Amino acid sequence: MRDPYSVLGVKRSAGQDEIKAAWRSLAKAVHPDQNHDDPNATVRFTEAGRAYDLLRDPDKRSRYDRQQREAELRRMEQMRRQQAERKVRNDPPPRMADEGAEDMIARIFGVDSRGQPAEGKPQAQSQAQAQNQARPQPQAAAAPAQDARKATDEPETDDAGQGRGIAPAAAIISAIIRRIRGGRPKVDKAPDFFADVTVSVEDILNRVRPTLETPDGQTLRVPIGAGTTDGQVMRLKEAGYRFENLKRGDAVITVRVAPGRFRVDGFDLKVDLPVTIENAVLGCETTVEGPLGSFPVTVPAWSGSDQKIRIEGEGLVMENGERGDLIAEIRLLLWEKPDAKMIDLMRSLREGLYL
Repeated sequence: MRDPYSVLGVKRSAGQDEIKAAWRSLAKAVHPDQNHDDPNATVRFTEAGRAYDLLRDPDKRSRYDRQQREAELRRMEQMRRQQAERKVRNDPPPRMADEGAEDMIARIFGVDSRGQPAEGKPQAQSQAQAQNQARPQPQAAAAPAQDARKATDEPETDDAGQGRGIAPAAAIISAIIRRIRGGRPKVDKAPDFFADVTVSVEDILNRVRPTLETPDGQTLRVPIGAGTTDGQVMRLKEAGYRFENLKRGDAVITVRVAPGRFRVDGFDLKVDLPVTIENAVLGCETTVEGPLGSFPVTVPAWSGSDQKIRIEGEGLVMENGERGDLIAEIRLLLWEKPDAKMIDLMRSLREGLYL
């Protein structure tokens, strides 16, 4: 299966509302009933449904994200091991002597660092050789002396092509990125470290700082406070991967709120309010348990399961200091044991019998 985020066209930090909207739009566009002339419409429609089924489930989505991160970590760890093994063996990757990362990428892409075709280099060398051959013999005789002076000035090495060092894997990757972007940034940056951190509603309100372990074994404390909610993405500067000769990457942390009594909707908190049938019909006074205490509420007469009671300012804290609301959603509740009178009443209402 392809990457579900790519299938739906959303970012990895997208919330459930954005994912749902993207799926609806895509499903409508690729539905087989709307694309009779497209033989692949059914395949694309099924693919979109599978992607949405994965991303709308917090557990499946978290498991998928974790697997992707682990695969990325294994890839980066393998790259670092290969780089370390080459240093220990002093075994450079096969390339031309004295060839830097930019020259190697230029040779692969077929253009030199100045944007000229690489094929022009052998021609220029041939012209230079032809000019040297056309020179008088006395000038050619001076070459051995120049070679002797050069041999005296240069340090002795076991491998002449190795004296300038070998372009490490990180330098090659950086050169590829610069070639694609068409620019040469002054400071190259290592990849960012992506991770999820799971907290409870109480942790957010109490500003508990959960910890994560970085790839290099350090413990990272994630700041939780105002403006934190489910799906919140925070970037911690220079807390990601470390690579030689590269600026340290950032840590990109996604906050996940653990399932519990409360359901997080932005900065609002939703909680179920069980109400018996007679209280739902006649109305009553009761209490709602919030994350930081209980609150008295009035259940209006004739309240159904779609009825909501909003308690303002008892949700999560926003960045501006304001707070979301606590929303109590009424849920009809039957007694623990059957009630004969209620059963007779319901039967009379359904069958039209009046006792």
